[in-house]
Amino acid sequence: MAHSAGKYADFEGLRERAVALRRAGLSRRQIRDRLHVDNNDILNRLLEGEPPPEWTKRPNAKDDLRGRARELRLQGWTYDQIQVELGCSKSSISLWVRDLPKPERRDPTEQATLAARKRWEHELAMREQKRQQTKAAAAEQLGEMSDRDLFIAGVALYWAEGSKDKPYDRRENVLFVNSDPGVIQIYLAWLSLLGVEPERLTYRVMIHITANVEGAKRYWADLVGVEASAFQKTTIKKHNPKTVRKNVGDNYRGCLVIRVSQGADLYRRIEGWWKGMVSQAPTRLR
Repeated sequence: MAHSAGKYADFEGLRERAVALRRAGLSRRQIRDRLHVDNNDILNRLLEGEPPPEWTKRPNAKDDLRGRARELRLQGWTYDQIQVELGCSKSSISLWVRDLPKPERRDPTEQATLAARKRWEHELAMREQKRQQTKAAAAEQLGEMSDRDLFIAGVALYWAEGSKDKPYDRRENVLFVNSDPGVIQIYLAWLSLLGVEPERLTYRVMIHITANVEGAKRYWADLVGVEASAFQKTTIKKHNPKTVRKNVGDNYRGCLVIRVSQGADLYRRIEGWWKGMVSQAPTRLR
């Protein structure tokens, strides 16, 4: 046996010690230093058949990239396209996919179309990023909303979305209908600022017959903080088969109708506040 003389003469005894250390979780370097084995061939023979401990196994950071590269190659992507998509080198891509069949050569027109689509997808992603950045900056710019800010916002919001009195139909009801949860939250905060007690508010859902009526009631009830059983009878809107509705899907929850009982005096004040705002508008144009 090679190296049978000298410090490696008792090879079997040395192997038993090496295996014991390996199973105790030591690395090759630690075993080499512990047993003073300077020869890599001998060390390989001592540890033959013994797997390394888990802690010495380094995760391959490129495993996910490799898998994705193979998926794209099977879809017919070229090395250039995969490189742009994954941001890795062509040499790595070649190693990962070289056992896969080469994609059929595409017509130049088709390649141009794919390239254009890729550029457009990138453009859309950049636009969306810029859009979100603009929104975030605007939200930050608003700062903390004061009571007066909320008061003015509420008056304008009601006059835009709430029920108005007509000369031919004197009702003076404070009735508000909207499908936007954020608008509802602002409106309720405004009513609270005005001192309107929660007991004066009644709620009702207005929704298409084809929607999830009970789910919508639960959603609005959770938003305003009351039990769904406290809602008034739902107003069901029948679907016209001649029209194509776009307000469909899981996010469609109809509209929430909020009425303030004994609201005639409040309505008159709202109309007065609005007229006061309108009377001052021309001065802001100078």
